[in-house]
Amino acid sequence: MMGSILLAIAAFTFTENIPPAVDPLIAQIETDDADRFAALFERTNGRPTAAQLQHEYLDQGSYGIKVFTPNRIRDASYLASRIAAKPDLYARAIRTCLPIAKQTTSELRATYLAFHGLLPERALPRIYLVVGADNSGGTAGPGAQVLGLETLCRISEPPEQLRTILRGFYSHETVHVFQSGDDGEKGNALLRDVLTEGAADFIAMLVTGQQMDPARAAWAEPREAERWEQFQADLKTTAGLRRNEMKPGTPAAESVHRWVANYGSAPAGWPGEAGYWLGQRIWERWYSRQADKAAAIRAMLELRDPEAVLATGRFLK
Repeated sequence: MMGSILLAIAAFTFTENIPPAVDPLIAQIETDDADRFAALFERTNGRPTAAQLQHEYLDQGSYGIKVFTPNRIRDASYLASRIAAKPDLYARAIRTCLPIAKQTTSELRATYLAFHGLLPERALPRIYLVVGADNSGGTAGPGAQVLGLETLCRISEPPEQLRTILRGFYSHETVHVFQSGDDGEKGNALLRDVLTEGAADFIAMLVTGQQMDPARAAWAEPREAERWEQFQADLKTTAGLRRNEMKPGTPAAESVHRWVANYGSAPAGWPGEAGYWLGQRIWERWYSRQADKAAAIRAMLELRDPEAVLATGRFLK
């Protein structure tokens, strides 16, 4: 389910108050924001106003709320409109899914212990559970990963599936915290996006032993040759263009959208975020050719030469 949810490395203009690293032995998901939202939702019979959301939820929010607000929660008025449009979803999120999320401490600690063994020098991020505008399952920022309860709850059917989904997010988003920051302006933006998300899924699979999105993989594997031809064509279409030059509706923008950032709007017949799987496959082939596996993992996080990775990890008929 990982790729069917909007995921991104958060862009920040602030670096203050980055939370301290987490000890994997005592790590736990921080639910204060979700708990505060739940109390407000219940007290207002599921109809909190924008003013109430601002003063009782956003203004008192954790570092996680600060990370999640730009481009997701946006502002109190937008959040109020989303709650009003989907009150049953938000009720289910706080009454059914929030209690399940609080029971995933063992999954989180197991995941973090695996990361600590793989990358002992890396500081593990805090994990915040917040309630957003049902447009993002999670994002990552300096020292933190932040998960959107209502979106994760919506895709959890039956609700107990949330445990597996959360473990996937704990692992995928942690990789994003570890990855070197990049503005996407160097090299081919489509290639960087695919390799960034593919590395997160590949390393997450090493840590958990689970394919991040089994349904997407089942769709893609028998079609790999034709998907590869499409990807090569899209790389040509996006060659030499900066991200801000890919205007909506242009062939370049459509080429990027075919693979990433297409939650709810994937091409007909395609699963969401097919580029995650394609990137993972490129890294799998590249990784198999590296003698020093530990150094290879660190190189994935840095992504210094995307073209070289592509050359080594390309699909061969």
